[in-house]
Amino acid sequence: MSGLHETVTAQVKGQWRGWIRFAGGRVLRLLLLLAFVCFVTFLLADLSPIDPIQAYIGADMMRVGPEQRAEIGAYWGLDQPFAERLLRWAGNLLQGDMGTSMIYREPVSDVIADRFASSAALMATSWLLSGIIGFALGSIAAIRQGGITDRFIQSVCYTIASTPAFWIALLAMTIFAVWLGWFPVGLGVPAGVLAGDVTLLDRLYHMALPALTLSVAGIAPVALHTRAKLIEVYDSDYVLFARARGERGWKLFLRHGLRNAALPALMLQFASFSELFGGAVLAEQVFSYPGLGQATVEAGLRGDVPLLLGLVICSSLFVFTGNLLADSIHSAIDPKRRLHPEVKS
Repeated sequence: MSGLHETVTAQVKGQWRGWIRFAGGRVLRLLLLLAFVCFVTFLLADLSPIDPIQAYIGADMMRVGPEQRAEIGAYWGLDQPFAERLLRWAGNLLQGDMGTSMIYREPVSDVIADRFASSAALMATSWLLSGIIGFALGSIAAIRQGGITDRFIQSVCYTIASTPAFWIALLAMTIFAVWLGWFPVGLGVPAGVLAGDVTLLDRLYHMALPALTLSVAGIAPVALHTRAKLIEVYDSDYVLFARARGERGWKLFLRHGLRNAALPALMLQFASFSELFGGAVLAEQVFSYPGLGQATVEAGLRGDVPLLLGLVICSSLFVFTGNLLADSIHSAIDPKRRLHPEVKS
């Protein structure tokens, strides 16, 4: 009994050490990723041909003299060397200050907070739709392998995968908003309506077409991956034995295919966070949807470095979280990685 107890204790301690190394490694990777991404973004913004002072002044550029330009540059710290500006920004960030947006004249944290809810609702809705629809199409294609339905679903998925997201957005807006008039052309709320009078249904109505458009881009990889995984499951020995016992169609899928195909599809969904955020930038820009994606484009085009850096940090955290969740799910369902999380299979 004492030997068994010692063995179990050693296994538990080994698992805890493995999880501590796993968590420590991920935190270190995150810090290095954020430092590298922020440095590259700051450097590219500094080398950009866009004049932030001119973008800040806007249409009144002809009325502003050299002295005023110099004062504006000194106010925003644009007259300082690159290294000094970078170190000052990093120091303020460590104190919780992300700076002030040159476009909105507000703290960067407030701008991100105001737009986060809209982008989060848009991306969450499209993420769920792409996962559910993609998994359903992939399952149907695998069950009807070799048939007309299978070939049709594959053709649609390959077509979607090879089509740019912004073109899908433009096509959807032209058909469903302009020609049919089923959805509004753009914006996140009705134009000319006071903020207090905007209802939840109004927000959902304006979000519907951007969310559907964004979800289309994520359907193809999930559907094709699910189809391939299910076909692999159907060719296994235990499924052949189930077929010999008379199991067919949806009964065979529910008993043997659903669990084996759902987990890989879920991992793929979490790993696609980077594509989701990139697609949201294009969708929000096409539909003039007031989210983080549209703010990213405006910050880049107008040289708003503080806002751009804040959005880069948010997007990096978003993508890192998705990859971490996918890796954690893999560790939870893989026995080898469950015992040794630091091991890569």
